[in-house]
Amino acid sequence: MAEQEASGLQVLLSTLQSSCDKDVILNILSVLTDLLSLGTGRRIQYVISKGGSEALLQALSAAARTEPPDHSTLLPLLRLLARVGQRDRKFGLKVQKAEATDIILSLTRRNLDHHLPLTHCLWVLRVCASNVTTGTMLGINGAMELLFKVITPYSKRHVRTVRAAIGALAALLKSKSNSRRAVNRGYLGGLLRLYQDWHRNDVSNNYIYIRRGLLLCLKYITNIQLGRETFLGSKGMEILFTSVQDCLSCKNLDPIITTATQILRKCYPKEHLPVATVSSSYSFPLPGNAKAEPPCEESEGDYESDGEEEAEKDLDNEDGESKEEDYDLETDVNKLRSKPVLDRPEEDLGQYEAMCPELSHNFQELELESEEEKSLKDRTESLPSAPSHFIPSATSAKHPNCRWRNQSVTEMGPDPDEQDFKVPLQSWRKKEECRWDQNDEKRVIAEATQDTDSCEEEDAARSRVLALRPLPKDAAWYKKLFYPHCEASINPSPGGRLESSDIVRNLLEKHQGDVLFHSPRFYTARAKCVKSIPGYRDLAFPDFWGHQPPPHSKPMLERKQGVQRDKVLDDVRRLIQPGDVIGRTVFDLDEPSSCSSPGAPDCLTFFSKFESGNLRKAIQVREFEYDLIMNADVNSNQHHQWFYFEVRDMKLAVPYRFNIINCEKFNSQFNYGMQPVMYSVKEAVQGRPRWIRAGHDICYYKNHYHCRATTGGGMRGKFYYTLTFSIKFPHKDDVCYLAYHYPYTYSTMMSHLDILEQNRNPKKVYWRQQTLCQTLGGNPCPLLTITAMPESKKRNDLEQFCNRPYVFLTARVHPGESNASWVMKGTLEFLVSSDPIADLLRKCFIFKIVPMLNPDGVINGNYRCSLSGHDLNRQWMTPNSQLHPTIYHAKGLLYYLCSIGRAPLVFCDYHGHSQKKNVFLYGCSIKETLWQAGCMVDTAVITEDVGYRTLPKILDKVAPAFVMNSCSFLVEKSRESTARVVVWKEMGVLRSYTMESTYCSCSHGPYKGLQLGTQELEEMGSKFCLGLLILHLKSLPCSKEVMAQAALLLDLEEEITDRAQRRCSNSSLESDDEPPCVEEIDYNTDTISDCEEDFSELDQEIQEPLSWVEGEREDEGVTTGQTCSSRALRGLYISSQPASNSTALPLGSAALGLYNGFKSSPV
Repeated sequence: MAEQEASGLQVLLSTLQSSCDKDVILNILSVLTDLLSLGTGRRIQYVISKGGSEALLQALSAAARTEPPDHSTLLPLLRLLARVGQRDRKFGLKVQKAEATDIILSLTRRNLDHHLPLTHCLWVLRVCASNVTTGTMLGINGAMELLFKVITPYSKRHVRTVRAAIGALAALLKSKSNSRRAVNRGYLGGLLRLYQDWHRNDVSNNYIYIRRGLLLCLKYITNIQLGRETFLGSKGMEILFTSVQDCLSCKNLDPIITTATQILRKCYPKEHLPVATVSSSYSFPLPGNAKAEPPCEESEGDYESDGEEEAEKDLDNEDGESKEEDYDLETDVNKLRSKPVLDRPEEDLGQYEAMCPELSHNFQELELESEEEKSLKDRTESLPSAPSHFIPSATSAKHPNCRWRNQSVTEMGPDPDEQDFKVPLQSWRKKEECRWDQNDEKRVIAEATQDTDSCEEEDAARSRVLALRPLPKDAAWYKKLFYPHCEASINPSPGGRLESSDIVRNLLEKHQGDVLFHSPRFYTARAKCVKSIPGYRDLAFPDFWGHQPPPHSKPMLERKQGVQRDKVLDDVRRLIQPGDVIGRTVFDLDEPSSCSSPGAPDCLTFFSKFESGNLRKAIQVREFEYDLIMNADVNSNQHHQWFYFEVRDMKLAVPYRFNIINCEKFNSQFNYGMQPVMYSVKEAVQGRPRWIRAGHDICYYKNHYHCRATTGGGMRGKFYYTLTFSIKFPHKDDVCYLAYHYPYTYSTMMSHLDILEQNRNPKKVYWRQQTLCQTLGGNPCPLLTITAMPESKKRNDLEQFCNRPYVFLTARVHPGESNASWVMKGTLEFLVSSDPIADLLRKCFIFKIVPMLNPDGVINGNYRCSLSGHDLNRQWMTPNSQLHPTIYHAKGLLYYLCSIGRAPLVFCDYHGHSQKKNVFLYGCSIKETLWQAGCMVDTAVITEDVGYRTLPKILDKVAPAFVMNSCSFLVEKSRESTARVVVWKEMGVLRSYTMESTYCSCSHGPYKGLQLGTQELEEMGSKFCLGLLILHLKSLPCSKEVMAQAALLLDLEEEITDRAQRRCSNSSLESDDEPPCVEEIDYNTDTISDCEEDFSELDQEIQEPLSWVEGEREDEGVTTGQTCSSRALRGLYISSQPASNSTALPLGSAALGLYNGFKSSPV
């Protein structure tokens, strides 16, 4: 049947080319028209594949030679050419080969006074011009001049012809050569006048397509620098801005508003950032002659392209198209399988023996418990013995109601299938308060400071007394809070030195352990020892006071239609109406005096000189609007994404708008429902100490600021992006903190480790905290060893202890990925808890953990790099012991474990992902990499253990936020120096992973539609531990005792998991890409949607039957005053059935077979 169809079509096309019989030609054209008017473009592609375009072009050449031209043949032929040509990617080349460009132009000129054939010619001209080379040739031969004879000011006559001419002109102007020609001949000003005329007179909005077509012409002509300059000189910004304001009230005018906004965004004059230099305000002298060379790699798994070609790139090769190929995958099998040589002398590995004390410990304390341990045991009885999210074995499933926090096994209550199932918010907490003994605190604080005493002795200037940031200036609030029964007036002086301030003493008395596993005193002791480049002297209140997760997860923010467009128009208004802009700098890190002086009246006060803080400059734009600039990473001129700053002196119930104008990533989860986080001091002191998601009218888009040429080599793109959001603060004159994500500072981590060490049960938990190395900035990088104490000193118990497999965990190599630290926090709290699963897990593994690989970057508010200006996760292949000490020694420790035959069973580096949802793993696989790259894989030669997939599959079942289908196991060339790939390749660790945690939410499962908070991130850390236990049971031999204990603990877990899977059956479906945004992400971008709209619009025009009398009013019958009717959107053309003068001609069986075959084929 297929052969019959092919032969039938070929007969038709061959007859069309060779026949001179008018009736035969008309019938063939009628059959082809009927075939192609049904179904989809699939039929057109079939005709193209059989030479349909060539046949139609040859028939056109023959028909054009007849004198006078026979319109009964030309019109259906031109209609078919327009329909087929727009789907034929090589149509322009075929037109040139057939020498048909002159024929089409000649037909157009000859029919200038005959609007019906002229419209058909213009359709074909438009299709030909869609090929840039052909369009350029048409422009050289006078096509644009011809079209401007057809395009007239506003008129109700021949609007269909005008519309076709505008469409053809827009297609011609896609060629930059034609755009330059149009500008040089003054056509841009003419287009603006035409647009103004149609906009002013089309009061009923009947001719939307004509107005938008004129805007498309302007859009393409301003793709060149000369076009943008001329547009600005012709007051195009003012004209389009005014017209857009007129259109905002009518939703049906969105196509016009969107196109006009794209032009405004693109033509906005480009500016440099309002800073003296884009390099960081902080610099750090590197050892030796080393110089910081900012890399331009993207994050692990955080791949992003450089975006579209910038408009001002005036390339000569206008027809070239950049094709994205998966060239980054490693396809050399030898490189994938090779094991590089040791990167240091083998004798240097001996120094790491001291970091494995568990292998040589004599455990004398098992026979003699010291008095100190007894007192410690007594103290821990009054402290929380479980992590803050206590995860008993029965609640670790992907439960449909997991969004309700703090569930326990005994308090699950009704069956989860019930609709109104709720859980008490604080059901897990102990009723008694956690009270700290002052003597114990002093001793532990003294121990916490011992690590840095020597550093402070070397640099006495760094030894300082920290001050808590001043609290809200509200005497009445202080009186009500601290002296509710005192009638005398008070005049407190907030702030002051931490040791002597009455306010702080009152705060500490009020705190009383409200936040589990956090102590302000412990935090302060650790913060005093931190070494920073600015020499921080202030403590941010959220870090001092602590964070308590809110009782419920917050849904993703619903994006308001048109919010990005409104923000772009606000930016344009600054240019059009500069008198409304205040332009006052209210905070500047480069001007120290501005950081300490009080803010101006009716102005917010900003501050960021505290640990992990990042805000470089704040400019007041309008009364309640501020432009904010982030600081680059130290010794770098890029990596602007992380922000964390203080703001005060706000008014109540006023929406303040913040524009962070130097972001770098080309897209963000802020476009898909994510909100920044806010911490209110007044809320915290009143018993709600928590970071919350806040902000509305949020969007993320490309702005008009661009990088200086001196820094272009280090930037991924030439332009910056704006994150804009508005916030109504909950209290007047409050002190609030805003951040990109939940902050987790170095001092927070160190004080957390102190509390965990004190809180553990030393009879059960083996805990050793050592210093892996000193960082470039002189801060200790902690290394933890956690496992279970042996049951006794018997030989079998000690052998079992020493022979436990290792698990190596790291986190926070990228400072801005604070979510990784919250996941690590959950892991650590679970590992030292009294949970029976944690107890069993400790008996199965020895954990080596580096909870923060980049302390200096975290301390100084970096987003990605260390003080060397390097991305440490790109240094694992050849780390430098001076520039990258934490990576050098972490890799050395791994090398040492391998050298003694104790390579880790699992290596995992905790990260955060800014552009994807869910939690997922990146792993390494030779076969999957080769398959993805399209390489032939000989399974007999290339064998691979698929055990790397076991852990992700387990986590997909037990962790609510984890999605297996988001995981990837490809090895890319650009990732060859990351921890994951180096540990897999050089150490031979099969299960070497990067764990990525979203900043935003999950696309499936119980957390779908909810923004993840610290509770869910900590839960993920504990679930990872559970996954490791199940992996051990599946992969390694276990004793009968361990198997029986594990089976008992995991039975209920599996039951709830199965129930959750039935409820969340859709969790196995995963989309690789983010769903489309409500509106275009970037108004400065030409997207493929224009081309697709052109096709659909032209199809609609062509398919409308044509038979109007030349000169007839084509808008006849349109109701006066009708606005945006469906008839108007179709073009407002009166039409009737095709001419009936064509006679039927019997066709051969082959042709009939073709017709029948087409009708029965799928479309």
